[in-house]
Amino acid sequence: MTIKQNKERILEIQRITGLRPTHFADLVRVAQLIYDPSGGVSGKIVEVDWLSFGIPRKVASNLRSLGEKYQYESPHVEIDLVWDELTPETRSWFIAHKSVLWEIEESFPALDED
Repeated sequence: MTIKQNKERILEIQRITGLRPTHFADLVRVAQLIYDPSGGVSGKIVEVDWLSFGIPRKVASNLRSLGEKYQYESPHVEIDLVWDELTPETRSWFIAHKSVLWEIEESFPALDED
């Protein structure tokens, strides 16, 4: 795929879904939290009921895989790469919950800030 085709695909995903780059960054951050809610703190075990955050089990499983893949990455992963990793169920959930993802992230203490 050429760079132009890639940019066109990203714009098409945004146009069809109404999702913006910030929504995808929020989703990657949430996926990273689902994969490792302890934020990488060794010996710290954090059990989270993701359903209490409105995240169904299958969606959480899909996001856990995404979080593992991008565990050490900036949350600003290319939109098309993230989109391709999502199951249809997760895509639907993401579109419906795009505006509350930051709230999930804010429920966990930031470990990368002073």
